[in-house]
Amino acid sequence: MITTTTTEDLVIKKEMLETINMSRDEVLIELAAHLYETKRLTMGQAKRMAGLDQISFQKELAKRDIYIHMTVEDVMGDVERLRTAFKK
Repeated sequence: MITTTTTEDLVIKKEMLETINMSRDEVLIELAAHLYETKRLTMGQAKRMAGLDQISFQKELAKRDIYIHMTVEDVMGDVERLRTAFKK
């Protein structure tokens, strides 16, 4: 078992990226999407990790069949904000 308590950045060697046939950016998107799906990161944290804007990250989630985490309260808040916006 390996135990570390450092705050070093994660390094993925070029050889490993070549082995898995992925770029650094692709790995970051995959990792961010997985951590969002498993609720380890929020949408904001995950999109920042992936280096993407909101819409681009949501498109990446859709490609992976990962649904956006929303509660009933989130949806009701969105509905209310839309109602207010269209009343103007």
